[in-house]
Amino acid sequence: MSSPDQARAYASTHAKTFESELIDLLKIPSISAESNHAEDVRRAANWLADQLRSIGAEHVSVMDTPRHPVVYADWLHAGPVARTVLIYGHYDVQPASMADNWTSDPFEPVIQDNVLYARGASDDKGQLFIHLKVLESYLKATGGVPVNIKFLLEGEEEIGSPNLTQFLKDHPDLLSADVCVISDSGSYDIDQPAIVTSVRGLAYMEVWVYGPSIDLHSGGYGGIVHNPALALTQILSQMHDENNHIRVPGFYDSVVPLNDEERARLAETDLNETKLLSETGIPATWGEHGFTLRERLGARPTLEINGLYSGWTGEGSKTVLPAKAMAKVSCRLVADQQPEAIYELVKAYVAQITPPTVRSEVRLLNRGEPALIDSQSAEMQAAFRAYAQGWGREPVFLREGGSIPIVVDIQRLLHMPVIMMGYGLNSDGAHGPDEHYNLSMFHRGIQTAICFLDEVSRMQD
Repeated sequence: MSSPDQARAYASTHAKTFESELIDLLKIPSISAESNHAEDVRRAANWLADQLRSIGAEHVSVMDTPRHPVVYADWLHAGPVARTVLIYGHYDVQPASMADNWTSDPFEPVIQDNVLYARGASDDKGQLFIHLKVLESYLKATGGVPVNIKFLLEGEEEIGSPNLTQFLKDHPDLLSADVCVISDSGSYDIDQPAIVTSVRGLAYMEVWVYGPSIDLHSGGYGGIVHNPALALTQILSQMHDENNHIRVPGFYDSVVPLNDEERARLAETDLNETKLLSETGIPATWGEHGFTLRERLGARPTLEINGLYSGWTGEGSKTVLPAKAMAKVSCRLVADQQPEAIYELVKAYVAQITPPTVRSEVRLLNRGEPALIDSQSAEMQAAFRAYAQGWGREPVFLREGGSIPIVVDIQRLLHMPVIMMGYGLNSDGAHGPDEHYNLSMFHRGIQTAICFLDEVSRMQD
């Protein structure tokens, strides 16, 4: 058997062991957003470092940043003329608790009908772990890998990777490679793999509205003092028009319009509306008029309200007129929109429509740039062939609705192409209750990633 065949056979034989090891990683509540879990984040980093050492990776290091550490490791014995592949992934996860309507403890993984339920199962521990098992499968089965491998595993993706850009700037030689692979995306069907060719950017903001200096009795002041909660909802109600277009002046000015060829390609992978209604429980779809579901999801920007806060929200009644109100607002951005520019436009619009009876403020909390990936590059075609072999079916190209800010940073700072080889499903419930990962996706991912390294090693200059 050839090298990839031997590695694939090893992976199949050790499938149950791989699952058990993944479960051990998922038990660590590496929630980057919560300071009380900082030690858990570091524990997950150390766990991965130990795992990398055990399978034969070298130069393994848990490298500190101002907040959570980066795990680096490599295997560089394919030879000086061999290609080098950089694997990026993140081991931090979103907050999760039983109070969020989980059926089982999010950090006590459960397998039901070959589906693994746990926070981080799909986003991104399960997909990240695929690449560790690929390295193990090659080294244990054949004693080598057809390419050089580097790992860049971060613990801050779920909080916007605030320290990773500087890390890339500080370590360009350490991270230099011919191509970067990111597995942190999904497809819509287990039998139809997908390669993501674009990710949306992000401008995440808080909109604050202030009224009286303190909470007031609604009986004594209701009707003569403008309630900040009411004023906030009045402001938010002016963010979209009757066709669900965003009303912020200049918001669409930088959007690259879809041409007929792009719209035709997106139409080939349009969403099944019946399936979408079933998955989400909504009575009907919603969105910007004049665009298909697929176009709205990956090729058009959005402005969403992610959370609202004001006044009394505890048990029982309290007739309070709140002193302030706040909304969490996020904009998913497409090429060529810039997060800071969108923030300035939203801030100016909020100031324009704020009633004179209250004060408003808009704060930028998080940002990320959108990215486009060339679907015709040699590296992308290697990924295409790898899916055909390892998955058993050729992939489709998709525009992703989510945001992965590191894609642009790697492209610009490390000067290498990025390939989004996702091994999850968009229905895995990432960020929500009962996040899960079909173990067939996990094992197919390992098989496909093994084939990808072989395909990259065969690429012509």
